[in-house]
Amino acid sequence: MKKFSQDTKLFKSKLAEEKNSQNLKIKTTNVNILLNRVKLDERKDVKKKLIFLGLLLSLISLVGFFAIL
Repeated sequence: MKKFSQDTKLFKSKLAEEKNSQNLKIKTTNVNILLNRVKLDERKDVKKKLIFLGLLLSLISLVGFFAIL
């Protein structure tokens, strides 16, 4: 029959091995995914700016048109 202290030693050593194996896993980030996300965000910003500029120019032209009448 095993002693209780032997069981705890084995259990602790297994836990230590699992922690070490988890620490050895390297977390990486794919740079291409991040760059693509930045490019998409920039495109969205450009579209928003163009829409705003178009609305502003149409508003100015409408005000100018009604000012002539």
